[in-house]
Amino acid sequence: MYIEQAALGSLEIEKIKNIIAKRCRSEIGALVTENIAPAADMAELKRRQALFADVEEYRGRKGELPWVKDVVPVAPMLDAAEENGLLSGEELVKIRLLLTLEGRMKDALSAAVSEYGSFSIPLREMRDFSDECEMLSVIDDDGRLYDYASEKLGKLRQRMRELKETIRRRAHAILGDPQIAPMLQERVLTLRNGRHAFLVRQDAMPQFPGAVVDRSGSGNSVYMEPRSLMSLNNEYGRLHGEEMLEETRLFREFTSRLMSRKKGIFDAENVLGTIDLFYALSEMMRTDKWRLPELDERTLFSFVRARHPLLGVRSVPIEIKCGLDFRILVITGPNTGGKTVALKTAGVCIYLGWLGFPIPAGEGSLLGDIGELFTDIGDEQSIEQSLSTFSAHITHVTQILNKVTPRSVVMLDELGAGTDPEEGAALGIALLDWLREERALVLATTHHNPIKRYALATDKIETASVEFDGRNLSPMYKILIGIPGRSNALLIAEKLGMRRSVIDRAQQAMNGREVSMEGLIGELQEKRSALEREAAAVEASRKKLAKLEKDYEAKMKAIEEKKEALIASADKKALSIVRNAEDSARALIKNMSDAKAEAEARRELEKKRGHFHKIEDSAAKREEKKESAQSVVAAKHELSAGDYVQIIGTNKSASVVELRGKKALIQAGAAQIEIPLTKLKLSQQAVQSAAPQVRIKVSRPVGVPSSIMVRGMTIDEAMPIVEQYLDRAYCAGYDSVTVIHGRGEGILRREVQELCKRLPYIAEHNLGGPHEGGYGVTVVRFKR
Repeated sequence: MYIEQAALGSLEIEKIKNIIAKRCRSEIGALVTENIAPAADMAELKRRQALFADVEEYRGRKGELPWVKDVVPVAPMLDAAEENGLLSGEELVKIRLLLTLEGRMKDALSAAVSEYGSFSIPLREMRDFSDECEMLSVIDDDGRLYDYASEKLGKLRQRMRELKETIRRRAHAILGDPQIAPMLQERVLTLRNGRHAFLVRQDAMPQFPGAVVDRSGSGNSVYMEPRSLMSLNNEYGRLHGEEMLEETRLFREFTSRLMSRKKGIFDAENVLGTIDLFYALSEMMRTDKWRLPELDERTLFSFVRARHPLLGVRSVPIEIKCGLDFRILVITGPNTGGKTVALKTAGVCIYLGWLGFPIPAGEGSLLGDIGELFTDIGDEQSIEQSLSTFSAHITHVTQILNKVTPRSVVMLDELGAGTDPEEGAALGIALLDWLREERALVLATTHHNPIKRYALATDKIETASVEFDGRNLSPMYKILIGIPGRSNALLIAEKLGMRRSVIDRAQQAMNGREVSMEGLIGELQEKRSALEREAAAVEASRKKLAKLEKDYEAKMKAIEEKKEALIASADKKALSIVRNAEDSARALIKNMSDAKAEAEARRELEKKRGHFHKIEDSAAKREEKKESAQSVVAAKHELSAGDYVQIIGTNKSASVVELRGKKALIQAGAAQIEIPLTKLKLSQQAVQSAAPQVRIKVSRPVGVPSSIMVRGMTIDEAMPIVEQYLDRAYCAGYDSVTVIHGRGEGILRREVQELCKRLPYIAEHNLGGPHEGGYGVTVVRFKR
């Protein structure tokens, strides 16, 4: 996107960039913020947004990318070295720090690129600088070369240390000389102008055996080099000179190596600066609620709850859009009402959005394919060119018209102002009409009623106003799209103390048509305000009703669940009572000695058994209805082959092989079973895994025996164990297993057999034979 220089100034982009730059952790981030330009096209903009989104997600899931607080820009250092060919030790340390950070950043991005695909974008700009970092490792953090930087440097420094030790011993002997010691101001050997010397009193200078090398700051003493140290000092100075030459040689060599990779270093600095900029933008999202706009291929924009960043907490969020239902929006209203702020807010959001940044707006904001951004905002009077305000505006607008395309956004503040109102309005209408024919997006502000009427009557042009509180004479800074605004000039003048007679004359002087226009606009705004108040009340009532409805549904669900639980408990108790009664009746009949009475009792038992079966059937139907409510049929989910399902009442997943009307053939372990759809529900495994391994052959696991004993247990203890065992035995591949429940009163036996009836993978179950345990066991055979 192209943005003219005038637009950058009128939108105060530099100030906004400064706000972002202050959130950066380093100068390189601030420099990237200052120099970044809008994306060239929609494809590049999408790449920028994707990279920012990936960095943001990485930070949220895995923490911060590598960073060091002391990193600084090195490009100016390399540019300066282009002339003198030499970087200082301190500068080389700063470059090493940047290259080391770049290496760590490169490793982090490379490790995550498979998960965050857009990381490949900065990785293409990053080079391997491990050799350069190794080269610069011979420099300490203060910029001094270590002795091992070169063999020659090591030898020179070793010789200088030995020589210094010799000088120290001789100096110690001088200090011990009783004739020389009284001449000294201080008993310390000092390096002055590259010579080892003593500080000697002024009056003792003629007697001291040596030469003056410097004077003290006070002038009361002098630095003198003893004759016995002169030859040693000469040698030390020579070695020191050679040391300096060797250090300079090494620094020049390092500089030459780095200059050969200058572009790569610049790219590395830019990548690190971009990552730092993303950190700052992330902070803006966290603290100031900035959001990434959604992108659209059409030329349009729609900003929700947009705020101007320079106004801070004082800003009132606005909603402003253009390009969807209309391509020109004319905003009208009184001075200081917020018209210009609305234009600037939209312009800032467009510019920041095309930088690939989050924008100061809410979720749901939309940004389209915009090719150019032009603005004519503010007083552009030029003293040097002797142009009036009107002339300057016309000159600028003329330049804009020469560049406008259907992908342009043009912002015109105070359209038609600065000249005769009638001519200004006519010129404003002509401009809007021309821009409409060119299909540009236009935001314009005006006070002229003819322009308002033109906007109301013309296709693809919409009017808007900034809301104004006439009672308090205060702007509301709210954009009302669809209604033109009143200028309120007479109202404001009256409230500010203008004589009533002057106000009356002004009203009489106004054209009758203009008066009716202002009155119509005022009436429309009052109706709009009343409708908005009613809409707000309706929305509040709707939210309250929705909350009540939600609470009611939650309570009804709780009541239904409680009811289901009570019925299930009652069914269980009723069945237990019925079965106990049946068992007791059979026991009594068996012990009867009178054959006639026994026959009569059996007939009576058969009659009652029909009633018992009705109770059992009723409980079974309720259980079946409860299961059906969980099924795919109740959820209206259309199954297809390959879907993962779960048989209601079990925790095992299976895959659908084939649909057969109201039934489904499913693959469970090694077996295929036909199950009614009312007995199936979607499995969570279907959500978590799309694994194609739907038919797996399971070997018999260790620890699954061919029989299980639950004799002596209560029903609550035994049944979960039996159900789990049967699941495991079926999956293990057994054809049949034995459940040992004991004879007892037969209660546990009946529960086991009821369970076998419910499990779809059980083909049959029978009591054990004479040699298998008889009534004390149930033999279960699985479907295969």
